[in-house]
Amino acid sequence: MIAHISLFKLKPEVTEERLEEMMSLTRVHLLRVPEVLVVRTGKRTKESDPWQWFVAIEVESLDKLAICHDDPHYFKFREEVLKPAVAEESVQAYEMEPRKNVKYS
Repeated sequence: MIAHISLFKLKPEVTEERLEEMMSLTRVHLLRVPEVLVVRTGKRTKESDPWQWFVAIEVESLDKLAICHDDPHYFKFREEVLKPAVAEESVQAYEMEPRKNVKYS
């Protein structure tokens, strides 16, 4: 099982209301991707945290993650939600199953 976590710094013009809308749209778009098992999204709780927003998805494998990234709903999410609002992004993927060799993820 793979956790794909994206952290975002937003453009200055993104309001609190827009961020709330982005969180809802993220769930709408990404839950339509068949390979996505779980979607989590949230905003920072402390002003001192550098990343203002995160999106985490869970998929079965790295192959399924690649398929997810090629899905039209994922493209729409990137174009409609991320592109207009994100200034900087940090992305990581993690294997979540204990004792599983990441080579076979």
